[in-house]
Amino acid sequence: MTTGTTTEEAFIWSDKFILGYRPIDETHEEFVDLVRQMDGAADSDLPPLLALFAEHAKAHFDLENKLMVETEFPPRDCHIDEHAAVMKSIEEVLALVTLGQYAYGRSLIDELIRWFPSHADHLDSALAHWMCKRSLGGKPVVLRRNLQLR
Repeated sequence: MTTGTTTEEAFIWSDKFILGYRPIDETHEEFVDLVRQMDGAADSDLPPLLALFAEHAKAHFDLENKLMVETEFPPRDCHIDEHAAVMKSIEEVLALVTLGQYAYGRSLIDELIRWFPSHADHLDSALAHWMCKRSLGGKPVVLRRNLQLR
């Protein structure tokens, strides 16, 4: 018997996404909220929401890229390259959705829901640890109680 949650149900802001570095956590909370809004939107509402999300993603990736470059985060090149690839996809899909090709937007949303948890767990958590170690002298302590925060 299957008792798991669907991808959409699992993609809610909760303590499972907290990495322990507030600037990244706040940006990630906004990311999750915007993706959920797009996921639940009618097709006609998708173009402006995707445009808003594209603005968020640019600022989000720029913040993390800046942190990595300014602090000489060792594995920054791979991380920055992944941000660039995702941003390119967002821009390409936004152009298509603006023309009414909503299926591309739905595919992008599904891919973001699949991509983000792994990206956050592996690449962003390493950056959060790096930033905390630089500013506080150690890794962040994150207590997870499986709480839905929204």
